[in-house]
Amino acid sequence: MRRRVVIMGAGGRDFHNFNILFKDNPDYEVVAFTATQIPGIENRIYPSDLAGSLYPNGIPILPEDKLPDIIKEYKVDEVVFSYSDVSYIYVMQKASLVLSLGADFRLIGLESMLESKKPVISVCAVRTGSGKSQTTRYVVKVLREMGLKTIVVRHPMPYGNLNSQKIQRFETLEDLDRYQCTIEEREEYEPHLRQGAIIYSGVDYKEVLKEVEKYADVIVWDGGNNDFPFFKPSLSIVVADPHRPGHEITYYPGEVNVYMADIFVINKVDTANIKDIKIVEENLRVRNKIAKIVYASSPVVAERDEEIKGKKVLVVEDGPTVTHGEMPYGAGFLYAKKMGAEIVDPRPFALGSIAKAYEKYPHLEKVLPALGYNNEQLKELEATINRIPVDYVIIGTPIDLRAVIKFSQKSLRVYYEFKDESIPTLKELIIEWWNKISKKN
Repeated sequence: MRRRVVIMGAGGRDFHNFNILFKDNPDYEVVAFTATQIPGIENRIYPSDLAGSLYPNGIPILPEDKLPDIIKEYKVDEVVFSYSDVSYIYVMQKASLVLSLGADFRLIGLESMLESKKPVISVCAVRTGSGKSQTTRYVVKVLREMGLKTIVVRHPMPYGNLNSQKIQRFETLEDLDRYQCTIEEREEYEPHLRQGAIIYSGVDYKEVLKEVEKYADVIVWDGGNNDFPFFKPSLSIVVADPHRPGHEITYYPGEVNVYMADIFVINKVDTANIKDIKIVEENLRVRNKIAKIVYASSPVVAERDEEIKGKKVLVVEDGPTVTHGEMPYGAGFLYAKKMGAEIVDPRPFALGSIAKAYEKYPHLEKVLPALGYNNEQLKELEATINRIPVDYVIIGTPIDLRAVIKFSQKSLRVYYEFKDESIPTLKELIIEWWNKISKKN
């Protein structure tokens, strides 16, 4: 008898775990995926072309809140938890629910990693919003300055047509339109593209890896949320956030990254409390005595000088960071506060799914999350911004939001950069690692 399996996910790690461990495996029957975190990714089909010969009709993707009914209806033997950036309490509450319904609860470990013929640097984090994106861009910049052909592979975000997203290659900004990318996807891809990097993503990472290995001297794995990498790293860099001390050891699967790390980057030391930095450092060191620790700041840079002191402003921040990442603010808020602007509460003006986001994430008060997972939500975001009577919209998102929506107010874009704040620097450690790799080969 094949064990009947449900894979709980959010449109990324779930598909990877299926492809590596369950696809074409006669010992298992995956009866359904469940979906959460990302609006609108449920009630789809994981297509037969991707699912393999055992699933001629594909596999249904159902809402996670239907999990008890699914377990009962399909007589499920095993539930595999396959998404990230959730507290340990949350994970065990899901486990308790599953166990109470008679199924086993499973976490997939490092067996899901693919081994590359090329050196891999992974950049992961302990939480969403730790500063991983600017760290990754810095790593890519260092490698390219060393003359190495560097290709970035991004943790998946396949929220659209899965067949067309099997392997995605991004080289120009036009590719973002070609793949009909959501705001979240654009926030991750666009900064790399503006830096001149080539990025791959998709659904089937076995095939992605084959493609990337044809061209790269070094592969940089750009992690999503606080997940651990899909490719086995030759060098594991893990970013920690002292604005949320303790989260590095209480959120799944961020602590997996802590144990795996070769280098810790304790970020945001320019704005964090010294006591909180020490707490994070101690937590990391207790769990990993070998990894080197470097310190970095995330200076906020504005696209131009603009006098906003005393002006009424709306702050729009990176969606995942301030929603399930649980950060109450980001680069836009920090800049507006520093410059003496009057930050307007956007909640009374929020429409549709944007208003629902405030209900789901009550820690949000003074910032507007840039949510745009589908065209309808994008329109709601645009309409919400246009309703708010302010002098300026401060855009704290990694992309230029003005390229995808239109609003009437003046605007100013700000963003994080990466700055080494210790010796040895992250750059020096990367060069040291590459010299060792080169000698071995």
